[in-house]
Amino acid sequence: MSTTMIIDTIWVFLAAILVFFMNLGFAAVEAGFARSKNTVNILSKNFIVFAVSSLGFLLLGWGLMFGGDNPFIGTQHLFVLGNADLSFYDGTLTSNVPFWGKFFFQLVFCGTAATIVSGAVAERVKYISFIIFSFVLTLFIYPVVGHWVWGGGWLADLGFMDFAGDTVVHSVGGWAALAGALILGPRIGKYDKKGKAKAIPGHNMSLAVIGLFVLWLGWFGFNPGSTMSFQNPSDVVYILMTTNTAAIAAVLTSTATAWIFLGKPDLGMTINGCLAGLVGITGSCAYVSIEISLLIGAVAGILVVFAVLFFDRIRIDDPVGATSVHLGCGIFGTLCVGLFAKEGVTSLSTKNGLLYGGGFELLGVQIIGIVAVGAFVFIASAIVWLVIKKTIGIRVTREEEIAGLDIGEHGNIAYPDFAPVATESELPSNIETIKLDKTAPSAATATVSEDIAIPVVHKEHAGAKLTKVTIIANQTKFAELQDALDTLGITGLTVTNVFGHGMQKGHQTYFRGAPVDTRLLPKIKIDVVICKIPTKTLVDTIQKILYTGKIGDGKIFIYDVEDVIKIRTNEHGYDALQDED
Repeated sequence: MSTTMIIDTIWVFLAAILVFFMNLGFAAVEAGFARSKNTVNILSKNFIVFAVSSLGFLLLGWGLMFGGDNPFIGTQHLFVLGNADLSFYDGTLTSNVPFWGKFFFQLVFCGTAATIVSGAVAERVKYISFIIFSFVLTLFIYPVVGHWVWGGGWLADLGFMDFAGDTVVHSVGGWAALAGALILGPRIGKYDKKGKAKAIPGHNMSLAVIGLFVLWLGWFGFNPGSTMSFQNPSDVVYILMTTNTAAIAAVLTSTATAWIFLGKPDLGMTINGCLAGLVGITGSCAYVSIEISLLIGAVAGILVVFAVLFFDRIRIDDPVGATSVHLGCGIFGTLCVGLFAKEGVTSLSTKNGLLYGGGFELLGVQIIGIVAVGAFVFIASAIVWLVIKKTIGIRVTREEEIAGLDIGEHGNIAYPDFAPVATESELPSNIETIKLDKTAPSAATATVSEDIAIPVVHKEHAGAKLTKVTIIANQTKFAELQDALDTLGITGLTVTNVFGHGMQKGHQTYFRGAPVDTRLLPKIKIDVVICKIPTKTLVDTIQKILYTGKIGDGKIFIYDVEDVIKIRTNEHGYDALQDED
């Protein structure tokens, strides 16, 4: 083996590992943007999708993508499994990297396209339906587009340029995600009766930021690794620089755009902004100047903010913004090749775009590619989704969605809020227990220092009866219940997210195959104290809102209250209930 082959193989090997590592980034970003009750499901999908993608690409995907120069689909040497003679593929992509090195590099790209879909259909898609769709996507849909562009197909013959996959990877994933989101419909509670989008915040922005940095790192294998050679190091580091420059520009412009139009520098928009910049430069990273990469990233960062708002406005529910990032900015990045390509910026750049004297030829080809790939992937994906919908179904039940897919689909919970505590008899013999001295002073016997001045209001308060009403209900009923309480004039609420179960004992969950003793359901607890409003009026209103006739509607607890004291003024009773702070 020559030195050239060794160097190129090591480079492709390292780049492929970085792209593989992006699976962790997607898993973390999607889990962070989802609610805690769906965390196990999101993480499990990101595990399974790479396994399914690998199988589909191994069985047939590679052959359809690179099997000969038929304009539309690979037709020769389709099956690599069990084929002892793979010499047919010696000249595919590069002759300096052994077959399985090239295969694995293309495999991780295929897996990335499938992973994009996961975020857009999160929190309501059936696990088995997502697995089946991902298999078909990577077995057939992705390889066909890959053949058109990278496998010597008709778009390649026209001169279509997509260096690292704005169309082949990101747009394919984005179109498939859009079809899935449309056919699935929005999550329960995402839109009000007037169609206005309601916020469903992710549960862990720390996890989302960690995922973003993993993806950012992975992109340094995704784009520079697409050279598939290290014989020209200046090309590799140049692509590294255009990639990073676009990302940092998009971070700044997405943050500024959110700040200006939303009122605050929204972190979720900044995360998606960075990804938008990385996607936007992917297709042109070897073809544009550093200055233009700054512009591309800046525009992508602005574009993604408005894309997220646009998809929300037309009632396409995408919990992580995958369609905005990968489809919107994938199309934008593909157009940028036709606009900004500059001959000679790297040894790989051989054409000029519109703004560098190349005329409309390249831009026209890019537009043809966008339309052709969009039509094929969207229609093919919609057909697959609809077939799955008509056979095994694609959406979980309403009850499963409300309780969370972790419970309904997996029988797991990501964050067990309550864990069984060992009794003294169950403790190991080498663990000593501590007996508390019941005669020791405690916080309960402490007295208030005489130096603290407490204002006293010398006002006789009427002996009106005070009643505390505690409501235990499903979390999805809160907004409707709050509106009803506002109508009654009750604005003082104490709201707590709680876990519990009634006679039905909750859902059984498991960890590593063993049942968890506590089986608790997520609920919401609302405490109100009333005085002048009749208790019966309040109870009737609550029952009207919460009643469905099914187990789990909730409960109402009514208590007598001896007194209420406002700490700031020391007012008592009804006067203390009045909010004048």
